[in-house]
Amino acid sequence: MARPKGMERSLSADALRRAIGREEFDYVTLVDALKGYARPRAKVTALLRQNAIIRVKKGLYVFGPEIRRRPFSPELLANTIYGPSYVSMEYALAHYGLIPEQVNEVTCASLGRNKRFNTPVGRFSYQAIPERAFWIGVDRLELEHGAACLMATREKALADVIHLARRTNLNSLREMKTYLVSSLRIEEEPLSELDKGRMNAIAKSYGSRRVSRLAKVLSMIRQEAAHE
Repeated sequence: MARPKGMERSLSADALRRAIGREEFDYVTLVDALKGYARPRAKVTALLRQNAIIRVKKGLYVFGPEIRRRPFSPELLANTIYGPSYVSMEYALAHYGLIPEQVNEVTCASLGRNKRFNTPVGRFSYQAIPERAFWIGVDRLELEHGAACLMATREKALADVIHLARRTNLNSLREMKTYLVSSLRIEEEPLSELDKGRMNAIAKSYGSRRVSRLAKVLSMIRQEAAHE
């Protein structure tokens, strides 16, 4: 007796899940998991039609919602979609709890040109920063199930925001502090807790008056907090 079509699909998806441990995977991993099929490319097309897998961009996939075991990592996808890059700016600040708003677009810094990708699993944007400042203040963030991604530290994410806020007047210490507290809505207490040495190293790598001004304002806030 022939097995119902839906059951064949379910068993195929289970086998694929066993072969691929992570929610995010590339084309090479996918084809390797399908090496038992005579026509793996045709199987990939069938899996896409069944929504068992979702193509994020050419060569990059996640499992569909029906067979997904856990949420996929937007941060890991961001590193893979366009690079070299790391997660930074508003998305990183929200990740660390420094800004109150939920950020729906994964914001990244890159060495390439500015890019934006609208994908079936979300929006990803990339803004270029100087190469001399790129790797200073970037951490390897450990994710679940052995994966990892590159993300800016609190200090670097803030420095990237300031560097890229070109349409905002930040020509004085007062304007800088107002922007941090009123526009970005970051509380002074967490600002006073940012690492001074790391912030100074980031400012030096940027060679930017704006980022140097940011470091000075953070030092002022730290001093004010110490005298309260």
